[in-house]
Amino acid sequence: MTRRLLLLLTVTCAVGVGTIYFPQAITPLIAAGLDTSESSAALAVTFTQIGYSIGIFLIVPLGDRIPNRRLLTTLLGLTGLELLAAGCAPTLPVLLAASVAVGTTTVAAQVVSPMAAGLVPADRRGAVMGTLLSGATGGMLLARTFSGTLGEYLGWRAPYLAAGVLTLVLAAVLTRALPDVTAVAPAVKPSYGSLLVEPLRLLRDEPELRRSGFYQAMVFGGFCAVWTCLPLLLTGPEYGFGAQTVGLIALVGAATMICTPFAGRVVDRRGADPVNLAGLLGALASAAVLAAGGGGGAAGLAVLVAGTLLLDVSMQSGMIANKTRVYELRADARSRLNTAYMTFGYLGGSVGSWLGLRAHALAGWPGVCTLLAVLTALALTRHLVEARRRTVAPPPRGHLPERPRDGGSEQVEQQDEQQDEQRSGRKREPTP
Repeated sequence: MTRRLLLLLTVTCAVGVGTIYFPQAITPLIAAGLDTSESSAALAVTFTQIGYSIGIFLIVPLGDRIPNRRLLTTLLGLTGLELLAAGCAPTLPVLLAASVAVGTTTVAAQVVSPMAAGLVPADRRGAVMGTLLSGATGGMLLARTFSGTLGEYLGWRAPYLAAGVLTLVLAAVLTRALPDVTAVAPAVKPSYGSLLVEPLRLLRDEPELRRSGFYQAMVFGGFCAVWTCLPLLLTGPEYGFGAQTVGLIALVGAATMICTPFAGRVVDRRGADPVNLAGLLGALASAAVLAAGGGGGAAGLAVLVAGTLLLDVSMQSGMIANKTRVYELRADARSRLNTAYMTFGYLGGSVGSWLGLRAHALAGWPGVCTLLAVLTALALTRHLVEARRRTVAPPPRGHLPERPRDGGSEQVEQQDEQQDEQRSGRKREPTP
């Protein structure tokens, strides 16, 4: 993993994630161009997200079977062609069909993440995950600005066509720059059917996967609840702003592009659990800050900006810790682990958005902030119980400590040697 390759993979994550979000900014232009209602045009965004969920389930597990370069460049090539088809769509049904196809193949970020985890040693994994996540965040934020500006001057088709050309160029570059190997080549390649079933088995067999998925589901659920209801607050009687203000506040999330690489380096030095704890405490504190910003006025708006920034940083930092822990479970199944983990997170986000709207209908903005606090408190309680269990419960007599999930490679090698010596009953002779 050279710096050049890491930069290229970060750009790949940005392009992959940006492809999902850029149609959000040109929905009115699509409606005008295809002579339909804005609600119907917004289905292009919905259908892309549906396709993305399908791609996570059906395509991402293939990263454990198909060599990296072949899979990634094929997906990017297909995405580029599908974006060009969407940009040339004569009717809304054709655009919606192309949107599903785009969402299904634009899972590059979810393929890159487990692949990169296998190309770096354990003591660099957190930093690399943080860098990739900063690229994904930048792609999500900048894609909306890019598509809105380009669409305003050249029409709604221009963002699709430009994104298609950019994706095809990126696929061509990766064809030469990316090693054509799997992160860990298994002795017997699993069948496609077993790849699809394996995430469920991993959830059953790996408690650390369930723990990481639970943390992500709770915090991401609260995150989605806040961002689903924040426009209702800002455009309501408390503030009376337009929709543009919501977009400007969303740009505050760009600060996480700086914070996430730092969080990744902390994971490498201290392990995943301390970063999880800090992220959960930060998310819990953000609930109180956001609640204080519900009163309106300039001071209230400043508090809202601070609260959303704290929530963004906390959620993203926790995601780095969770992914780093998950990728250390099984080197031969990182893509399947990622599928299980992301499915957990997306389900939590979907339920959180629904609960957020219900909480807002019943209790307004304070109800949404209370929901965020409750969901985060559940994850924090689970984390503290696990920490207490590890502290209080001593290992059985004669039992060596478990191989650390978050430790460096040198410590892992030392403990492996100790286990070999204990099994053989004698000291290992030095290798000539």
